[in-house]
Amino acid sequence: MNKRKLPLVIAIAGVSGGGKTTIVKHLNERLHNSKILFFDDYDFDGPSDIIDWVDKGANYDEWNLTPLIRDLKELQSEPLEYIIIDYPFAYKHSKTSKFIDLTVFIDTPLDIAMARRVIRDFRNNSTETILTEMKNYISHGRRGYLEMLKTIKPNSDIIVDGTLSVTKIGNKIYERIFKQ
Repeated sequence: MNKRKLPLVIAIAGVSGGGKTTIVKHLNERLHNSKILFFDDYDFDGPSDIIDWVDKGANYDEWNLTPLIRDLKELQSEPLEYIIIDYPFAYKHSKTSKFIDLTVFIDTPLDIAMARRVIRDFRNNSTETILTEMKNYISHGRRGYLEMLKTIKPNSDIIVDGTLSVTKIGNKIYERIFKQ
């Protein structure tokens, strides 16, 4: 019996604005016979208050990731070589971790990540809206970013400097994939 090899599943993690989506798209262009999934394309059941969830210990299994798991299983049945997921949890969610072969944490300084996020998400907003978001980040939101640095970063197979160019980040990941 000829058993088909499953695709290599690569999870790209990092804080919001850290470059996950850009790197996932770059890898998809570079790695032949690959497909991509984006965490933000799903409407998951999970904690309604992220900061409260972080303050209570951030149990990643509180997230119902069934739609993502279903799509991962479906893609694994296709004759692919790679599945690349924009996925912030690395190996921390027990039901998804068994599907992941390699996790990458893009380590982007929080100030750069926030600047990217403001440029991306608040381009057409008023100054007042942007200032309100900055106040929220300082008073609450930053804890969510710090949670990722504390738990996801050390739980990743490789850590890549998020200040590098997209090509250099892609090269580092590409080198690691072919070391497997």
